Order: sequence, then C-alpha cells, then structure tokens
Amino acid sequence: MELGVNVPNFGPGTNPDRLRGWARTVEGLGYDLLMVSDHVVITPDVAEQYPAPFYEPFTTLSWLAGITDGIRLGTTVLIAPYRHPLLVARMAANLQQLSGGRLVLGVGSGWARQEFEALGADFTRRGRETDELLAVLREAWADEKDYGGGGRPPLWIGGRSMAGMRRAVRYGDAWHPLRERVDWLRAAMDRLRSIAAEEDRPVPEFAPRILLRLTTEPLPDDERVAGEGSLEQVLADLDALRDLGARSVVLDPFVGDPAETERPEVAWQALATIAAHR
Repeated sequence: MELGVNVPNFGPGTNPDRLRGWARTVEGLGYDLLMVSDHVVITPDVAEQYPAPFYEPFTTLSWLAGITDGIRLGTTVLIAPYRHPLLVARMAANLQQLSGGRLVLGVGSGWARQEFEALGADFTRRGRETDELLAVLREAWADEKDYGGGGRPPLWIGGRSMAGMRRAVRYGDAWHPLRERVDWLRAAMDRLRSIAAEEDRPVPEFAPRILLRLTTEPLPDDERVAGEGSLEQVLADLDALRDLGARSVVLDPFVGDPAETERPEVAWQALATIAAHR
C-alpha cells in the first residue's frame, strides 16, 4: 500500500520556500505521493478553512514536478465545475507528460457555494457538471496524439454520497473519500461493491485521504476519525484500510488552524514517525 501526503498549498505560512520544504521533506521521508487542494476564489466560506494565499494546483504541481525526482503528484481534489473540461484535459495531459507520468488527478464536485457564485458557476448543477467533465476527459485522452502521448493520469473520484460513489464506479480508477471513520469506510466499501454490481462494472480501487493527528494518549474510538489518535491507533487504522483493499492512503496533517502553515515542523515530525513504522 502506497502512502501519500496532502501538502497545504494555502495559508499565511505558505510561500515558494515553504512548498519546496514540504516537497523535499515528503519525498525525502520516502512517501509515494504528494497532493494539493483546489480553490480559485477565496470567498468567506473558503477562507474559514483554507485562507489565502492559495496556490492554484496545476501551477503548483507543475513547479513541484521540476524540483522533485520520482514522487507522484496529484490533486485532492480538483473541483470539476470551476474549469472548462477541455482546459482540464489539456492541462492534466501536459502535466502528465512533463512530469514523466507522475500525475494523479483527483476530482470532486465542490462545496463552497460563495466560490461558485464568484466564478459564475451553477452550484445546483455541480454533480452533473462533474459527470460531464469526467466523460470529456476520457474522450479527449483517448486521442493520445492530440494530447501529448504521455498516457492518461489515473482518475480518483471524491465524494461520500451515493451519487459520488456511483460516479467513482462509472468514471474513476479509484474512489477517494476524505476524512472518514474506519467503520464508516468499511460499510461504504460494501455499498461501493453493490453499486458496481448494479452498474455491471469493476469495483474501483480504494484510495482514502485520512487525517493525521498524533496524540500522546489514545482517543475514544467513537470520537475520532481514521488517522487521529495515538501512534498505535493510527497504525491500526492503516492496517484496517489495507485490509479493506486500499492501494493508496493519503495522510492529511493539516488539523484546521491556519497558523499550522507557519510551523510545518510539527506535521513533518508526525510524518517522520509514520514513515519510520511503515
């Protein structure tokens, strides 16, 4: 099972030097995948969780591709309705080729209503537009010659709803749920298999993103999400996810305080601890 890291590409402490430090740390610790988030307009609803500055993911990953060696690079997740599907197809195909085939394109439908309004996007159509984008990506990438010939990047589909899971079955290479409890994920995998059977399609791979918050004492299991708690609890969570069939797990060390972006050493130490116990 490969392990990835969701690197903060936002917040008061984020700048090119800090992003470079994250990349060198994550790759140096032996992690397999470095991912970043997506927002375009930092409206009040976005700023509550992801304050400015916010580095656009395609731009950021293109730069990181040039200063890393072999680590895979991805989005967790690109918000589908924010960009024209053919623009996404072109940018992703180019980044896949320029990075030597290292891109993972995680896609979701979004949640920030004010940001949708600022971009002139229809919040009520976000599910349909996500389906449309995914269909266009697959069609566009089928023409390897026109899109660079670098091979298409894998598609990870976010979303915890039945619609999101069905979208993953229809269009995705992997289902990519974010920050859930292990027991919820266990039940959800049963639902995913049922949806795949209904659709007469293969079950997509399982690639969850989980919180990483190490505590000195164990936390009550009914009060924590996967990746949160003592080292023993977090390692047990990783074992449970592996048993559920996870091929990739992305660790998200951002707990929620924007000031964390100014002191990344805390997150780096947690990542080093997990890396030492792989």
